This record gives sequence, C-alpha cells and structure tokens, in this order.
Amino acid sequence: MAFVAACTRIEPPEADGRLVVAVSETPAFFQREGATTSGFDHDLVTAFADSLGLKVKFIKAADAYELNDLALAGRVHLAASMPLGNGHLQFSTPIRTVTQWIVGHNDVMGPQQLSDLAGKSVEVPAGSPLADTLRSLDEKSRPQVVEVPGVNEMELLTRVAERKAELVAVHEIHLDLGVNFHPELSPLLQLPGKLELGWAFGGEGAAALRARADAFIASARADGTLARIHDRYFGHIKRINANGIAQFLDDMRIKLPNWRRHFQSAQDLSGIDWRLLAALAYQESRWDPLATSPTGVRGMMMLTEDTADHLRVKNRLDAQESIRAGARYLAELVEQIPDNAKHPDRLWLALSAYNLGMGHFRGARSIAKSMKRDPDVWYDMKQVLPQLARPEIYARLKSGAARGGEAVIMVENIRSYYDILSRFEPSYASPYPAQSALRPR
Repeated sequence: MAFVAACTRIEPPEADGRLVVAVSETPAFFQREGATTSGFDHDLVTAFADSLGLKVKFIKAADAYELNDLALAGRVHLAASMPLGNGHLQFSTPIRTVTQWIVGHNDVMGPQQLSDLAGKSVEVPAGSPLADTLRSLDEKSRPQVVEVPGVNEMELLTRVAERKAELVAVHEIHLDLGVNFHPELSPLLQLPGKLELGWAFGGEGAAALRARADAFIASARADGTLARIHDRYFGHIKRINANGIAQFLDDMRIKLPNWRRHFQSAQDLSGIDWRLLAALAYQESRWDPLATSPTGVRGMMMLTEDTADHLRVKNRLDAQESIRAGARYLAELVEQIPDNAKHPDRLWLALSAYNLGMGHFRGARSIAKSMKRDPDVWYDMKQVLPQLARPEIYARLKSGAARGGEAVIMVENIRSYYDILSRFEPSYASPYPAQSALRPR
C-alpha cells in the first residue's frame, strides 16, 4: 500500500496493475501512525483489492469536494465513503447508513428543537453532505451553514470541546467516537433522514468495476467480513459512559506521568505498545500500585499469586515490577494464540486470556468451533465467551465455569482506553525494534 499523486486519468485496474482509491483521512476510517495505516475504509478496500488480485494505492483527499472531483475526473478507480446520489457518478450498493446530529458543548444550553436552529451558525466540513441536509431544512429551521475547509468531523468536534465553535453537524459514528475523547460534547438534535454511504466510481470502466464491487460487498455482508471489520473499529466505542471517560482523562493527566516511563520500559521488554499496557493497567487497577481484590490478585497489573510466581515477581505491589511482569505475561499469551489469528484480533484474544486464564480460553476456543464460530477472530469469540457461565456449556469443559462476559467487557474497555491514549499520548520509539512484531495496530 502506498500513496500516489493524482494528476492524470488512469487506466482500468487490471491494465494499471493496482486499485487506486481516494479516501478522506479521519480516525477509525482511514488513519496513519508512522508507517502503519488502518481504519474501516482501509481494511474494506484492501479486502476488495485482494479479491481482485490487486495491490492498493491510496490518494488522500483534502475534503469531500476533492473526493468527488477525483472520482469524476477518472483519476481514481473509486472514492470511499461517498454519499449515494451524485448523478454523474456510479455508486456501489450502500455499505452503511448513518444518522446526522447537531452537537454542542454540554455547558451551554443548545437548541432543543429544529426551529431553534434558525439564525444560528453550524459548522460542517467543506463539501460534506451535512451541508445539504441543513440547507434542505424548512426556512423556519434553517441555520447559517459554515463550510470549514481542510477539517474532518472529528476536528470539528474538538473545536466544540475547546469552545472554538458553538454548534457543528456530524454523522453518528463520529459523534460516538468523539464522545470517547471529549465527554463534554452534547448531542443536541438528530437531523431528519438518514444518509447512505458507499463507493463512487467514475471514468472508463466504472460500470464493470461497480458490478464487481457490488458482488464483493454482498459476499462480505453474507460471510461476516463487513461485520468483523466494523466491530474491529467501532464495536467497543459505546462501552464506557461519559463520566467514566471524564475520569479516565483526569487520571491520564494526573496519574499517568508517574508511570509513563515504566510502561515504556515494559514496551522495550515485550514489544507491546506502552499505551496498550497502560490501558490494561488502568482497567485492572486504575493505576493504583497497591490495588488488591477480594480474590487475592494484587498490584498495578493485578497479578495472581500463581502468575507472579511463574514470572518470579518478588513484590506484586512494586509498580515497576508489576508492570514489567504484566507485559511479559501478556506477551507470552500473545505467543500462545495460534498463528491463524492476526493482529489486532490476536491481541484482543490474548487480553481475554489474561483475564480468564489460558485454560478457560482454550475451552472457549473449543466451544467456538462447536458453535461454528471462528476462534481466531475477536468478533466471533466475544459472542462465545459469555457462554462459559452456562451450566450446559461449562459442564463440557475441563476448566469448568468462567465469567466470560466479564472478559469481554474488560477487553472492550481496554480498547476504548487504548484509543484515547493513542490520540493524546505519542507513540514511543523503542530502541529494540526486533520485538516490534508483538505490537498492536
């Protein structure tokens, strides 16, 4: 995968030897951290290209206007996450349907009904279909629409959180993501109607490529690929309420500086992103090195006595020793997950084993196979793990009953904390690159 300049009309994918795709860069849909690229649009487009036997070349569009222009001019084979309806382009079947929201700051009394929008300024990304939705409102409800160039919806939400904008309009998925980073955001009004998003095709060969895309999307929906990719980026985002997010952000500012270097040292040891280790520690102990549970697990990483003995931990209440041991233990669990499981699923599966123990986790894998679920995919396993508490299920397992539902909640919370840390805390360049294979996306 690489980025290319879009200057001239391109050949059809087979002649060109690659699928050239225009994308908008925004968290969870298409994002880069260092040399790593990920996101819902990235993964789905890459899977489509794989089905065609092609590599992908991505072009980053500055805004929705450029996304549209690139497709119209035939400078890309497809543009991702486009609203269906431009008569000059051909569109795939819808990939997702979204609602649209007016968002403000929770310290400010905002509009309570659509008519309250009249005369108010509402910011939207330049070229966004949100602008058309607002302009189509009844004259008595129509606000002043401010199209802001060069920003995405997440950046507009940050403007509201920082009191640089009073009202913005965004799609629901960005609202859900934004509240995880800024709990002071307040969803005020749902705008009428829903928006269908898909892939847009323009230029020579558009009809044929669109037909192949439709067949791929239908297959991805039927075999669960679409659901698994959606879960990978959005399945965890509504698990923690606004108060919990606000508390985490406070603790991140106040407590985390005391432990950051220990988490980074643990990354050197294990190869696992220090922010993921910090997210795990927060879920386990709220970064309290003296934490102790009624069941006897103790310390920053809440190690059992048996696990501490296995890792030769002398003092579970020593924060540095606990963090390093917890990182080593998680790395061991990652290595025990079968090779068929790929990152990030491999990491989420290992985290569930951190909570359950590998014996219960292996039992859950056998149950998954009997239920025709994929034991190497987190989306499937999080449907299976709660079954370990059912007598008719755990009676079949040597390891006995387990609170698998708690393991699912733990992993999903860690994913949320990790997302927040990844947004606000810089990555750490370990001097030991040989360990990097264990790092999550």
